[in-house]
Amino acid sequence: MRVLFMGTSDFAIPSLEKLIRDKFDIVGVITQPDRPSGRGKKLKAPPVKLAAERNKLNIFQPEKVRAKSTVSQLKRLKPDVIVVVAFGQILPRSILDIPPSGCLNVHPSLLPKYRGAAPIQWALINGETETGVTIMLLDEGEDTGDIVLQERTTIDSETDAMVLYQQLGNLAPKLLIRALRKSIDQLPVNQPQDDSQTTYAPQLTKELGNINWNKSAVEIRNLVRGTAIWPQAHTYLLQDNLHIKILSCSLMSLNSDATFPPGTVEISKDKQIAVHTAQGKLILNRVQPATKKEMSAHDFVNGYRIKTGDRFISSTQKSDDL
Repeated sequence: MRVLFMGTSDFAIPSLEKLIRDKFDIVGVITQPDRPSGRGKKLKAPPVKLAAERNKLNIFQPEKVRAKSTVSQLKRLKPDVIVVVAFGQILPRSILDIPPSGCLNVHPSLLPKYRGAAPIQWALINGETETGVTIMLLDEGEDTGDIVLQERTTIDSETDAMVLYQQLGNLAPKLLIRALRKSIDQLPVNQPQDDSQTTYAPQLTKELGNINWNKSAVEIRNLVRGTAIWPQAHTYLLQDNLHIKILSCSLMSLNSDATFPPGTVEISKDKQIAVHTAQGKLILNRVQPATKKEMSAHDFVNGYRIKTGDRFISSTQKSDDL
């Protein structure tokens, strides 16, 4: 089977490497162009390009995959199937119609839940306890095609976006191979999605990471987990006007002392940081003050002389105070 692989991020690498190990005929790898990165704005290759180079595969990096020249180039490759994993561009009908076995997409959610760009993050932000991987047949909509296969997995309460990203990336390859084998055997495998059950997972924004301490401890912890890759949950220490990222936290209790306003800090004898919310307290585990490296909460207390009664506020509250 001639496979054309389309992917960009490191989420796609386990699936590409599985295709290589299972001796599929990979006629090419389509990935995004190198982009400027870091303070020096040096060009950085996407992870899939590096993986393809290591395996001496043919690499194509079109700026726009729907360009006529690109479509013509893909037709000349004569793929039996196109596999799409975290590619980053929507495929037009002119490409969807190229392979006789269609275009199979790996999506990290249980479709039709969490269609869109950030399904892993939103599943965590919304406190889901289960997610999975869907292999779907691409159409011209956004994650609306027929379901080929799905596999479920539980989400541990301590799992964050970085861990779940890797977990689902490693779950995808075996499911993808099963889908390809069924395609080869021409078995009836497709199931239309139930659009009435659709939920959406739009791209995250930097503002989304802003912690609102008037929410519950559970909601804030889920925000920290879901934004762990980007933009990372953040807040301000009112006394010092210090911007801080909350990288890791855990629940202390569901009931909070009503005499403490949300965002108020309590420091224990062993220098543990508890923060009051609208419902419950959060224990901060790891933080990152502005311009500094990440550190333990214990080191943060020592280095910044944090004391009981100090208060965290959101950027909105900070603006209101100015």
